[in-house]
Amino acid sequence: DRAKLMADLRALSADEMEGRASGTPGGEKARAYIRQRFEEIGLKPIGAETFEHPFTALARGTERGFAVAVNLLGFIPGSAPGVIVITAHYDHLGVRNGEIYNGADDNASGVATLLALAEDFAADAPRHPIIIAALDAKELGKRGAEAFVQRPPLALSGVVMNVNLDMVARADRGEIYAAGTYHYPYLARYVDETAAAARGKIKVLKGHDRPEDGDQDWTTDSDHEAFHIRGVPFLHFAVEDHADYHEPSDVADKVDPARFKASAEAIRYAVRLVDRNLEAVMDASGR
Repeated sequence: DRAKLMADLRALSADEMEGRASGTPGGEKARAYIRQRFEEIGLKPIGAETFEHPFTALARGTERGFAVAVNLLGFIPGSAPGVIVITAHYDHLGVRNGEIYNGADDNASGVATLLALAEDFAADAPRHPIIIAALDAKELGKRGAEAFVQRPPLALSGVVMNVNLDMVARADRGEIYAAGTYHYPYLARYVDETAAAARGKIKVLKGHDRPEDGDQDWTTDSDHEAFHIRGVPFLHFAVEDHADYHEPSDVADKVDPARFKASAEAIRYAVRLVDRNLEAVMDASGR
């Protein structure tokens, strides 16, 4: 639903969210929006009586040097063993020197896609349980992902796969990358099949995950790193940096709705494919 994707992206990147910095009123407004969407979709809490899982994180510009950050976790049950965790961080850079860093692509886009995936799986149940994780404090050093893996809502040994979404709307060149297959080659077939299914709409490419990629190696760039360090296979979906990355100009009007929809549909296809073949992933990874 392109309209709903864009509505979620616009809401999360609106000026009233004040850039969604961790531990700020804008961050709380974004959290309230996501919490309401979780409720509308019909997700269930996991690991607590509420969706909210607070933790502390170092913060810039706070008197005491830390902020109370909050992950939001929702659960979709499945009938087969092995859990998929889908992550997207909802925090951004806040307000700096009087300018709002709206973070439409980074990462309102990932959260909007996360919500779309949650709706899709809530309506058509997956084979395997899925945790929908909107993570906080990525911009403070990926603290939300670290808080998740340090205090997981269920045993981390049961998590078979992480799919991370971070900047997925601005496919300005008609491309989106799925990083992770260099480290987990058995995942390449699912990316290749997704690319074939998406042909003519968007190019789904492998890459940005090798040491020779230098500063364009995304292995440690986002929340999937915390899972990777602990041996959990990942696919990290993202577009390449653009001129508006970490700038006040990263606004919703820069997003092409058709390309964003194509990106989200490709991600949905990939996650559905992984869900159908998770036993093969389990065998290959030894999890």
